[in-house]
Amino acid sequence: MTLENSKIGISAWLTLAVLGCTLLVTFYGETMLLPAIRDIITDFHISYSTSSWILTAYLISGAVATPIAGKLSDIYGRKKMVLVIFVIYIIGISVGGLSKDIDFLIIARVIQGMGISMFPIAFGIIRDQLPKDKLAIGVGVFSSMFAAGSVVGLAIGGTIVKNFGWHATFLSIVPAAIILWVVINRVIVDCKGKLTSANEAKDKSIANREHPKEIKNVDTSKSIDLKGGIALAATIASFLLALTFVGNNHLNSFAQLTVVFLALLSIGSLALFVNFERKAASPLIELGLMTHKVLLPANIIILIFGITMFMVYQTIPILVRSPYPLGFGGDAVTTAMVQLPFMIVILIFAPSSGFIVSKMGNLKPTIAGTAVMTIGFFCLFMFHPTESAVTISLAIIAVGISLIQVGAFNITMEYTPIQFSGVSLGMSVVLFLIGSSIGPAIAGIYMQMNQEFAKGTGSLFPSQSAYSLIFLTAASISVLSVILSVYLRKRVKLSDPIQSLELKSASNEGNPKRHGTW
Repeated sequence: MTLENSKIGISAWLTLAVLGCTLLVTFYGETMLLPAIRDIITDFHISYSTSSWILTAYLISGAVATPIAGKLSDIYGRKKMVLVIFVIYIIGISVGGLSKDIDFLIIARVIQGMGISMFPIAFGIIRDQLPKDKLAIGVGVFSSMFAAGSVVGLAIGGTIVKNFGWHATFLSIVPAAIILWVVINRVIVDCKGKLTSANEAKDKSIANREHPKEIKNVDTSKSIDLKGGIALAATIASFLLALTFVGNNHLNSFAQLTVVFLALLSIGSLALFVNFERKAASPLIELGLMTHKVLLPANIIILIFGITMFMVYQTIPILVRSPYPLGFGGDAVTTAMVQLPFMIVILIFAPSSGFIVSKMGNLKPTIAGTAVMTIGFFCLFMFHPTESAVTISLAIIAVGISLIQVGAFNITMEYTPIQFSGVSLGMSVVLFLIGSSIGPAIAGIYMQMNQEFAKGTGSLFPSQSAYSLIFLTAASISVLSVILSVYLRKRVKLSDPIQSLELKSASNEGNPKRHGTW
């Protein structure tokens, strides 16, 4: 099968279904855990800002592991790396089910987070088998598996948490994950060596004809940028630790010094990361891709919807399970039911979004998605005192997110030369994960710093003002995504996809280790 073929073959559909199930199983496990956040806070006697690390640790680990795993997949093969990473994920969920304190749980979540790095690799396998004009359908189906896992996880998770405890949410995933590993090993064929190498050679030939000055011998180094990975991890972790410290303290002199130190550490680590990426023979993030006039706004939109979506993930379970009038006074099952329509809308809308994008292009759905998401967050801000109002607002947000994730991700693939598609997709996923790790931390700070005593309990819970601040912040950030999508439309009109991409990254200039630029 070639990229010029406009039909999707049976083998491609089978590959899409099997690898899509990795998303289904993984997000089944993640959303099963959401109704249990309140139980974990109580069991481990931790603050709301500390509880954000239940999600954040997982996402930071994924953000760092994703580009490294992408490089390793180029060396050892995509299928092999998917299988190895899936084993690591199975170990992580097993350890999570045995956690006895928050430190043990966070370590388990870090191990689990490495499993995120298999998704760009898995989609790379899928991309090799799909025609270019059908990529949006592939993204839509892949996204629907995320939603399907979330629906199943919420539908089952609340009942499991209520009847068997939150530890069971981890252990229930292990058998399904092992079965899926066996299926991937037996069914999936990694055709990268046959199909992709031919396409890359063709793409390089075209690019060299059209841009002989910008594109010279593309670096094929197989080295791993470990220094860049460590610097990236230090940047994200120190920044989020600073936010957590702010949430857990009233900023006395010692607390202020600690926050300043962590902020400076984050800035210094970021500077080191940029420096390492400029000099690396095989960088984790290609700075030329990062600064391109089309890819940059598209990736910022992806970052924004990661921040806002995971702010909701952290907040809704606590809102539902807090006692009335500070919350809805519900249990784990109620939490699942409030969030379930959000996941169902994504499940229904994500595949159709792929078809919409394939018919209408990427820009109109992306603009519409950012606008709808923004409207949904403003509705959540204004009408969150009742369960039904929250459920309807979440459903509106889900429509917007479905359009954004298909449209924005497809823009990044369409405007990246195919030989750099893995790097570009990995970079987009990393930015989404960075945003997703920031979202819970912001929500945790608001909830920790705005609390009231609930009547008859003698305990502190987040106040209504905390939820208003969280939803207003999400709405305000979403406005920026609307502005960026409109700007992106202007930028795209001035650009041609794939072959016209010219990267003149300053990181390549005068660097003897990196031969050639675009």
